[in-house]
Amino acid sequence: MLTGASAGLGLSLARLLCDSDYRVILTARQSSMKRFDEMGIHESNRVWLRPLDVTLQNEREAVMKEAAQEWGGVDVLINNAGVAYRAVIEHFTEAGREEQMDVNFRGPMELIQLALPGMRQKRYGRIINISSVSGLMAMPTMGLYSASKFALEGATEALWYEVRPWNIKVTLVQPGFIHSESFRNTVYTEQSRIASENPLDPYYQQYHHMAEFIEKLMHRSFSTPEKVAQRIIHTIREPNPPLRLPATFDAFIFALLRRVLPRNIYHWMLFCGLPGVKCWGGEAPGVMHRSSSKVR
Repeated sequence: MLTGASAGLGLSLARLLCDSDYRVILTARQSSMKRFDEMGIHESNRVWLRPLDVTLQNEREAVMKEAAQEWGGVDVLINNAGVAYRAVIEHFTEAGREEQMDVNFRGPMELIQLALPGMRQKRYGRIINISSVSGLMAMPTMGLYSASKFALEGATEALWYEVRPWNIKVTLVQPGFIHSESFRNTVYTEQSRIASENPLDPYYQQYHHMAEFIEKLMHRSFSTPEKVAQRIIHTIREPNPPLRLPATFDAFIFALLRRVLPRNIYHWMLFCGLPGVKCWGGEAPGVMHRSSSKVR
């Protein structure tokens, strides 16, 4: 079963799975189901298309129950559905925190809980959680997203130990920058949207430079959704897949740097490499420190 199958990496995975000999359940939110038909993906006796919002308990349970009744359960679960918020810590909202964690962390954990009893009974299963290079390192203005991926990484690592006695293999796939337009789907909180559009805002430079930086890296990346999808399919078929799979070259480099560099040097090096960092925190035009104003 694959979540978030109607766009981006999920869509590339869906196409490969449809061309394989697997029985496949492709899921997406109800509002995105029409994309399957637009992309030439149709139901058959081997391919199911099911609406699934991973944050809704009734939809999670309905899909897993049907799979258990008709196909004896889910043997391979790929948790791909995700959302990415762009906001500095000061601009977090409760609604943003809840959605970010519900989609990227709680939803996958709930689906895993539903799939595990059947996998344990068969003494076989594959669980693939799509993480991110942001599960290795945090980027400014993307703290909410990184928090959700760090949580996913921690729980998945614990799961790796817990289910090995039943021959259930668990892998975290860590893509870095992928050549796509997915950065356009980033969600802003109300405050972060206002700040990103207002040059006088104290955080404007961070939003402005980071957004340009991410867009540039994604457009220049040689990694495509298709290439990452192929690596995931290969991982499913591996008898002994790794716990963590850096799925793009930049993810591999960041993982390597994190391992070999002293932590203080690692963080200082990344800070110095941030785009336009020298102008971050500068005074907005026309704003004067109180200490420099004259008292008359």
